[in-house]
Amino acid sequence: MTGSPDGPVRVVLVGAGGMGKAWLSTLLASPSAELAGIVDLDLEVAEKAAASAGVPDVPLGRDAVELARATGAEAVVNVTVPRAHHPVTTAALFAGLPVLGEKPVADTVARGLSLVAASEVSGELFVTSQSRRWNPHVHALREQARALGRLGVLTTEFFKAPHFGGFREDMDHPLLLDMAIHPFDTARFVLGAEPVSVYCEEFNPPWSWYRGDAGAAAVFEMTGGVRYTYTGSWCSPGRETSWNGAWRLSGERGSALWDGDTDPVLETEPPVDPPAVPAVGEGIAGALEAFTAALRGGPVPTGEVHENVLSLVMVEAAVESATSGARVLVDDVLERAYARALAEEEREDVRAQLASWTSVRGALTPRT
Repeated sequence: MTGSPDGPVRVVLVGAGGMGKAWLSTLLASPSAELAGIVDLDLEVAEKAAASAGVPDVPLGRDAVELARATGAEAVVNVTVPRAHHPVTTAALFAGLPVLGEKPVADTVARGLSLVAASEVSGELFVTSQSRRWNPHVHALREQARALGRLGVLTTEFFKAPHFGGFREDMDHPLLLDMAIHPFDTARFVLGAEPVSVYCEEFNPPWSWYRGDAGAAAVFEMTGGVRYTYTGSWCSPGRETSWNGAWRLSGERGSALWDGDTDPVLETEPPVDPPAVPAVGEGIAGALEAFTAALRGGPVPTGEVHENVLSLVMVEAAVESATSGARVLVDDVLERAYARALAEEEREDVRAQLASWTSVRGALTPRT
């Protein structure tokens, strides 16, 4: 618990770009959070974001810890670019500031493992906001999965044709690295299962406007033997799917289908009523409310760093499989990332914590 047990949590927002503006409006609308300041390396960007949000007098700065101390903030919302997630979050945690961060947890699994250890050493909460975890339809699909008995296969189809411009159109593995973490994380959540292995192929149609491969097909073996299959493309115009994709879950008692935008449909034999769905917040607002509730003594939110890292592992394993042309074991990816984390770690206390783990996968047991 931090601060007053009743009042809103005072928060510094780090990152005032496109996604930072979305978080800024969410923070200003939240009954449980209070904006203490905005941080950005470019103060002009921060000034413009504050002015457009109607809070031109909010304190600004270039360093999250310094501004938090100056304003009496209790926590940090980290909306920086992925390569900055690790340094910004590490500094905040060791300054006694719990962190709610945008996905991915870090730009590499190795640095994600470092953040797991940093959270353990500092004793501070670090939660990654996976916005689909706060979609009521996803929760409904998860409850329907429990009504299907033994599960066989979960599939996601994702077909869009966005012209982003900028870095996405010039990056390597644009679909897998920038977008696939959303359905991969959702699959873990819906199935209640973890990745064991993956075989993935990437491709780029001749009309693609992306330099890197904009299409991918992957088959994951999950714990319990269930399969998760993902097929997607970012250069498929016409009859586009939802940004959430189109989903089908097959089990021994029937199937559940979700178009990504409306309530999922359950068909079983014999028919059963759809299970009740617990009330959840929605999108990044839901993640923020769960985070602030945890800081006031509530339960550990979904997306806590120990539980979240395996979603990024799925991405790295898929990229490795696509690059090598071979089936990849997730534990092999974890072990190599762990070795890199130990070799790259600059803080002695975090390195010692990493070295104390007897099992990397065991260290990623969700906190309660």
